[in-house]
Amino acid sequence: MSQELATRYPLVLVPGMLGFVRLLLYPYWYGIVPALSQGGARVFAIQVSPLNSSEVRGEQLLAQIQQIMAQTGAARVNLIGHSQGSLTARYAAAKRPDWVASVTSVAGPNHGSELADYLQRRSPASSMRGRVLSLVLRAISALMTLLETGYRGAKLPVDIHASHHSLTTEGVALFNQQYPQGLPQTWGGQGPEQVNGVRYYSWSGTLQPGKTDRGANLFDGTNRSCRLFARTFVREAGQCDGMVGRYSSHLGQVIGDDYPLDHFDIINQSLGLVGKGADPVRLFVEHARRLKAAGV
Repeated sequence: MSQELATRYPLVLVPGMLGFVRLLLYPYWYGIVPALSQGGARVFAIQVSPLNSSEVRGEQLLAQIQQIMAQTGAARVNLIGHSQGSLTARYAAAKRPDWVASVTSVAGPNHGSELADYLQRRSPASSMRGRVLSLVLRAISALMTLLETGYRGAKLPVDIHASHHSLTTEGVALFNQQYPQGLPQTWGGQGPEQVNGVRYYSWSGTLQPGKTDRGANLFDGTNRSCRLFARTFVREAGQCDGMVGRYSSHLGQVIGDDYPLDHFDIINQSLGLVGKGADPVRLFVEHARRLKAAGV
């Protein structure tokens, strides 16, 4: 087996809101775990509460990091978080920097999501719309729990209001006051590449007509959803992946923020159906090489 992607510390993949490890035979990180493993990386796709605050999810992540370190004998881990998984990873690194060698944000709402703000305005928790949305999300979460075959731990708590608030601009601003590590000082800038011994990286994509709406995405309904969600963006109109804005995603060293990838394409969803000229798996493989070269 090749060892070109054999990083010093294990890679821990942290899913976003409504994330999972595997639904029956269908993985969240489609094609990504095998590609990394074939290169010699030790990879752990983990599960945290699909609907809860970033802090609650972060505590769950810390418990799993401890288990992974005990299992592998590794002194630290490299965290790679998608969407809310980025905030979850940032929390864990802020609390236990001695356990975390690096945090990588993949389409993470590190300054909040304008989609979450829109839903908060249009469907507040106390409204009929808000109650219906909560019921739908709770039903989806319950169904996913029944279908989950990659996680066999204790039942994970659900808090829909906390989950939604954690993704709004207001909620993330409060989070950032407590856990600012890796954040840029100016809007659209890059953050410090290393804080408290933890390296910080990020990458994200944008919807690009003629690219993200072509190729295999012609058959992927999630791309249509992202194009619909993008209409809720004002500050980053035309500069988002459908759920997260380009500049809102910045953290640490910005590897790239305008890949032709929507919010699901960036983790090779669905079933590897992505837009024209996109190769999300390559981004993860290249990043493993980057982490190895950095000695982590």
